[in-house]
Amino acid sequence: MELSLHRLRMLRELHRRGTVTAAANALHYSASAVSQQLAQLERDVGVQLFERLGRRVQLTELGTLLAEHAEEILESVGRATHALENAQDGLSARLTAGVWASVASGLLPAALTALAADHPGIEVRTRELAPEETAGAVRDGTLDFSFVIDYSDYPMPWDPALAREVVAVERLHAAVPTGVLPDPAVSLNELAEHPWVLAGPRSHFGRAVRIACQQQGFEPKIAHEVEEQATALAMVGSGLGVTLVSDLGLSLLPPGVDIVALTEPVMRRVSIAYRAKGTPRPSVRLVIEAVRAAAAEKGLGASSTLP
Repeated sequence: MELSLHRLRMLRELHRRGTVTAAANALHYSASAVSQQLAQLERDVGVQLFERLGRRVQLTELGTLLAEHAEEILESVGRATHALENAQDGLSARLTAGVWASVASGLLPAALTALAADHPGIEVRTRELAPEETAGAVRDGTLDFSFVIDYSDYPMPWDPALAREVVAVERLHAAVPTGVLPDPAVSLNELAEHPWVLAGPRSHFGRAVRIACQQQGFEPKIAHEVEEQATALAMVGSGLGVTLVSDLGLSLLPPGVDIVALTEPVMRRVSIAYRAKGTPRPSVRLVIEAVRAAAAEKGLGASSTLP
């Protein structure tokens, strides 16, 4: 009997999440693809792993047993990978990272270029996720590491199974239609009467901005609720409202937008998260160092505290 690690990972997610759809979403596959791979796993082992209850798939007793062993197997594979990296003189590794748009455009190009020059054996692949989803994907083993954020007024709840290291600290700025605000700096209060273009309150960014506004005594008037920062900035450039944008988000700036400093600083800290068992893999450590260097070159040097 040969066990596919790929299929065992799918089995583990089904055991954790309870449905094929939830497992597929966590692994970024279609539900039908996961179903097909699980059916093949059942054929591989030659015993019944699943039973149908209406439209749901449930693990049998043997399926649960294999899923529990899958946890141990996949953890062992991770430890073996770590050990092999430590034993190599010339490091070779393939990593999958969770990113979002401003990190992918503002930090990664310089960091990965430098990493490739110094350590050509390390290959980093990226997967774009919402910032609030990336930490969970690291915990579940879908990603090797991810970028996460904390705002000065709204820190992200943290999972003790993960470790994180700060790589950059950003300031948020007001993004307004060209010519709307002539002053070089503005308080959040001065934006209270403007229409806003902002992500929804379930997103970490959308919630953080709402909290910052509430602390200044007002609720932003949301005219357009959009999740993508590039979309929000394009709408600001068309005169449809104002928003906030981070230092790294300035790389997404379209025509028609003025950037105005905030008199009350709103900051956010960008960190890299990885699984907390033992020390980070040598390849992940080198990525962290490369990203920190890229951030420092942009004047966004890491700090362990926020104002």
